Amino acid sequence: MITDEIREELFAKQDQKYRDMQIKIIPSIDKDAIIGVRTPILRSYAKQLSKRDDLDGFLYDLPHKYFEENQLHAFIISEFKDYSKCVNEVDRFLPYVDNWATCDQMSPKVCKMNKQVLLETVKKWIYSDKTYTIRFGIGMLMEHYLDDDFDLSYPEIVAGIRSDEYYINMMIAWYFATALAKQYDSILPFIKEKRLDVWTHNKAIQKSVESYRISDEQKEYLKTLKIKK
Repeated sequence: MITDEIREELFAKQDQKYRDMQIKIIPSIDKDAIIGVRTPILRSYAKQLSKRDDLDGFLYDLPHKYFEENQLHAFIISEFKDYSKCVNEVDRFLPYVDNWATCDQMSPKVCKMNKQVLLETVKKWIYSDKTYTIRFGIGMLMEHYLDDDFDLSYPEIVAGIRSDEYYINMMIAWYFATALAKQYDSILPFIKEKRLDVWTHNKAIQKSVESYRISDEQKEYLKTLKIKK
Protein backbone atom coordinates (compact mmCIF):
# COMPACT_ATOMS: atom_id res chain seq x y z
CA MET A 1 0.00 0.00 0.00
CA ILE A 2 1.15 3.54 -0.74
CA THR A 3 0.54 4.58 2.88
CA ASP A 4 2.99 1.97 4.14
CA GLU A 5 5.54 3.11 1.59
CA ILE A 6 5.10 6.75 2.61
CA ARG A 7 5.38 5.93 6.29
CA GLU A 8 8.61 4.02 5.74
CA GLU A 9 10.03 6.96 3.79
CA LEU A 10 9.03 9.43 6.51
CA PHE A 11 10.87 7.46 9.17
CA ALA A 12 13.90 7.32 6.88
CA LYS A 13 13.83 11.14 6.82
CA GLN A 14 13.46 11.47 10.61
CA ASP A 15 15.41 14.16 12.47
CA GLN A 16 15.31 13.45 16.20
CA LYS A 17 16.27 16.95 17.33
CA TYR A 18 13.62 18.45 15.09
CA ARG A 19 11.10 15.99 16.51
CA ASP A 20 11.90 17.17 20.05
CA MET A 21 11.23 20.75 18.98
CA GLN A 22 7.97 19.84 17.23
CA ILE A 23 6.71 18.09 20.34
CA LYS A 24 7.12 21.34 22.28
CA ILE A 25 5.44 23.68 19.80
CA ILE A 26 2.50 21.43 18.88
CA PRO A 27 1.24 20.32 22.29
CA SER A 28 -2.18 19.25 20.99
CA ILE A 29 -0.64 16.18 19.32
CA ASP A 30 0.47 13.04 21.13
CA LYS A 31 4.26 12.95 20.97
CA ASP A 32 4.14 9.38 19.65
CA ALA A 33 2.35 10.70 16.56
CA ILE A 34 5.27 12.97 15.62
CA ILE A 35 8.06 11.45 13.54
CA GLY A 36 10.20 14.55 13.13
CA VAL A 37 10.63 15.46 9.45
CA ARG A 38 11.55 19.00 8.48
CA THR A 39 8.98 21.01 6.54
CA PRO A 40 11.06 21.69 3.38
CA ILE A 41 11.64 17.94 3.06
CA LEU A 42 7.93 17.26 3.44
CA ARG A 43 7.06 19.88 0.81
CA SER A 44 9.53 18.38 -1.63
CA TYR A 45 8.24 14.87 -0.98
CA ALA A 46 4.64 16.07 -1.42
CA LYS A 47 5.48 17.39 -4.90
CA GLN A 48 6.92 13.99 -5.81
CA LEU A 49 3.87 12.16 -4.50
CA SER A 50 1.42 14.48 -6.26
CA LYS A 51 2.52 13.01 -9.60
CA ARG A 52 1.61 9.44 -8.65
CA ASP A 53 -1.39 7.65 -10.11
CA ASP A 54 -2.05 5.74 -6.90
CA LEU A 55 -2.13 8.84 -4.68
CA ASP A 56 -5.81 8.40 -3.77
CA GLY A 57 -4.80 5.35 -1.76
CA PHE A 58 -3.07 7.72 0.65
CA LEU A 59 -5.51 10.63 0.49
CA TYR A 60 -8.47 8.40 1.29
CA ASP A 61 -6.66 6.59 4.10
CA LEU A 62 -8.07 8.78 6.86
CA PRO A 63 -7.50 9.47 9.66
CA HIS A 64 -3.74 9.39 9.27
CA LYS A 65 -1.64 7.99 12.09
CA TYR A 66 1.19 10.53 12.08
CA PHE A 67 1.43 14.30 12.08
CA GLU A 68 3.77 14.23 9.09
CA GLU A 69 1.20 12.27 7.10
CA ASN A 70 -1.27 15.07 7.74
CA GLN A 71 1.37 17.59 6.69
CA LEU A 72 2.00 15.68 3.48
CA HIS A 73 -1.73 15.54 2.82
CA ALA A 74 -2.03 19.32 3.26
CA PHE A 75 0.95 20.02 1.01
CA ILE A 76 -0.33 17.65 -1.68
CA ILE A 77 -3.74 19.35 -1.71
CA SER A 78 -2.00 22.71 -1.95
CA GLU A 79 -0.45 21.58 -5.25
CA PHE A 80 -3.75 20.69 -6.94
CA LYS A 81 -4.42 22.81 -10.03
CA ASP A 82 -8.09 21.94 -10.52
CA TYR A 83 -10.12 24.24 -8.26
CA SER A 84 -13.18 22.00 -7.79
CA LYS A 85 -11.08 18.95 -7.01
CA CYS A 86 -8.95 20.97 -4.62
CA VAL A 87 -11.88 22.35 -2.62
CA ASN A 88 -13.54 18.94 -2.49
CA GLU A 89 -10.34 17.44 -1.11
CA VAL A 90 -9.97 20.26 1.43
CA ASP A 91 -13.56 19.68 2.56
CA ARG A 92 -12.91 15.97 2.99
CA PHE A 93 -9.63 16.49 4.84
CA LEU A 94 -10.49 19.38 7.18
CA PRO A 95 -12.51 17.29 9.69
CA TYR A 96 -9.34 15.27 10.34
CA VAL A 97 -7.01 18.25 10.85
CA ASP A 98 -6.08 18.27 14.53
CA ASN A 99 -3.36 20.90 14.92
CA TRP A 100 -2.52 24.49 14.03
CA ALA A 101 0.52 23.66 11.89
CA THR A 102 -1.32 21.49 9.37
CA CYS A 103 -4.22 23.94 9.34
CA ASP A 104 -2.07 27.01 8.72
CA GLN A 105 0.35 25.48 6.25
CA MET A 106 -2.37 24.16 3.95
CA SER A 107 -2.60 26.93 1.37
CA PRO A 108 -3.92 25.79 -2.02
CA LYS A 109 -2.33 27.89 -4.76
CA VAL A 110 -5.39 27.55 -6.97
CA CYS A 111 -7.53 29.52 -4.49
CA LYS A 112 -5.78 32.75 -5.40
CA MET A 113 -7.12 32.48 -8.93
CA ASN A 114 -10.69 31.67 -7.83
CA LYS A 115 -11.38 34.14 -5.04
CA GLN A 116 -14.87 35.06 -6.17
CA VAL A 117 -16.22 31.50 -5.99
CA LEU A 118 -14.02 30.64 -3.00
CA LEU A 119 -15.73 33.19 -0.77
CA GLU A 120 -18.93 31.22 -0.18
CA THR A 121 -16.91 28.14 0.72
CA VAL A 122 -14.81 30.21 3.13
CA LYS A 123 -17.97 31.34 4.87
CA LYS A 124 -19.11 27.71 5.14
CA TRP A 125 -15.82 26.79 6.80
CA ILE A 126 -16.07 29.68 9.24
CA TYR A 127 -19.58 28.64 10.30
CA SER A 128 -18.45 25.07 10.95
CA ASP A 129 -18.49 23.54 14.43
CA LYS A 130 -14.94 22.16 14.08
CA THR A 131 -12.05 24.13 15.53
CA TYR A 132 -9.54 23.80 12.72
CA THR A 133 -12.13 24.15 9.96
CA ILE A 134 -13.08 27.52 11.46
CA ARG A 135 -9.43 28.47 11.86
CA PHE A 136 -8.74 27.52 8.24
CA GLY A 137 -11.65 29.63 7.01
CA ILE A 138 -10.42 32.68 8.92
CA GLY A 139 -6.94 32.03 7.55
CA MET A 140 -8.29 32.03 3.99
CA LEU A 141 -10.01 35.37 4.61
CA MET A 142 -6.74 36.73 5.96
CA GLU A 143 -4.67 35.39 3.07
CA HIS A 144 -6.91 36.33 0.15
CA TYR A 145 -9.27 39.14 1.17
CA LEU A 146 -7.29 41.88 2.87
CA ASP A 147 -5.89 43.58 -0.21
CA ASP A 148 -7.70 44.51 -3.43
CA ASP A 149 -10.62 42.21 -2.61
CA PHE A 150 -11.17 43.65 0.87
CA ASP A 151 -14.69 44.38 2.01
CA LEU A 152 -15.84 45.49 5.47
CA SER A 153 -18.30 42.61 5.61
CA TYR A 154 -15.38 40.19 5.99
CA PRO A 155 -13.99 41.51 9.31
CA GLU A 156 -17.62 41.75 10.43
CA ILE A 157 -17.85 37.98 9.98
CA VAL A 158 -14.65 37.34 11.93
CA ALA A 159 -15.59 39.78 14.70
CA GLY A 160 -18.86 37.92 15.17
CA ILE A 161 -17.16 34.63 16.01
CA ARG A 162 -17.29 33.65 19.68
CA SER A 163 -15.45 30.59 20.91
CA ASP A 164 -13.73 29.14 23.94
CA GLU A 165 -11.15 27.48 21.68
CA TYR A 166 -7.66 28.95 22.02
CA TYR A 167 -6.69 28.13 18.43
CA ILE A 168 -9.76 29.89 17.03
CA ASN A 169 -9.30 33.00 19.14
CA MET A 170 -5.61 33.17 18.31
CA MET A 171 -6.45 33.12 14.60
CA ILE A 172 -9.03 35.88 15.09
CA ALA A 173 -6.35 37.96 16.80
CA TRP A 174 -3.90 37.21 14.00
CA TYR A 175 -6.53 38.18 11.42
CA PHE A 176 -7.17 41.56 13.03
CA ALA A 177 -3.48 42.28 13.55
CA THR A 178 -2.86 41.57 9.86
CA ALA A 179 -5.94 43.55 8.87
CA LEU A 180 -4.69 46.54 10.87
CA ALA A 181 -1.41 46.37 8.95
CA LYS A 182 -3.20 46.32 5.60
CA GLN A 183 -6.45 48.22 6.19
CA TYR A 184 -5.71 50.29 9.29
CA ASP A 185 -8.38 52.98 8.94
CA SER A 186 -11.14 50.48 8.16
CA ILE A 187 -10.19 48.04 10.91
CA LEU A 188 -9.37 50.44 13.74
CA PRO A 189 -13.08 50.94 14.67
CA PHE A 190 -13.35 47.22 15.47
CA ILE A 191 -10.66 47.75 18.12
CA LYS A 192 -11.88 51.14 19.36
CA GLU A 193 -15.43 49.81 19.73
CA LYS A 194 -14.18 46.65 21.48
CA ARG A 195 -15.91 44.32 19.04
CA LEU A 196 -13.84 41.30 20.11
CA ASP A 197 -13.80 39.44 23.41
CA VAL A 198 -11.26 40.80 25.90
CA TRP A 199 -8.55 38.18 25.43
CA THR A 200 -8.71 38.30 21.63
CA HIS A 201 -8.87 42.12 21.63
CA ASN A 202 -5.71 42.39 23.69
CA LYS A 203 -3.94 39.66 21.74
CA ALA A 204 -4.71 41.42 18.45
CA ILE A 205 -3.17 44.60 19.83
CA GLN A 206 -0.14 42.69 21.12
CA LYS A 207 0.45 41.10 17.73
CA SER A 208 0.02 44.47 16.02
CA VAL A 209 2.55 46.10 18.32
CA GLU A 210 4.99 43.31 17.48
CA SER A 211 4.49 43.82 13.72
CA TYR A 212 7.01 45.72 11.60
CA ARG A 213 4.13 46.67 9.28
CA ILE A 214 2.51 48.93 11.88
CA SER A 215 3.98 52.41 12.36
CA ASP A 216 5.38 53.47 15.74
CA GLU A 217 2.66 56.09 16.04
CA GLN A 218 -0.04 53.52 15.38
CA LYS A 219 1.52 51.12 17.87
CA GLU A 220 1.51 53.74 20.63
CA TYR A 221 -2.14 54.50 19.99
CA LEU A 222 -3.12 50.84 19.90
CA LYS A 223 -1.45 50.32 23.27
CA THR A 224 -3.88 52.86 24.78
CA LEU A 225 -6.79 50.71 23.58
CA LYS A 226 -5.83 47.61 25.58
CA ILE A 227 -8.51 46.46 27.97
CA LYS A 228 -7.35 46.14 31.56
CA LYS A 229 -8.73 43.06 33.25
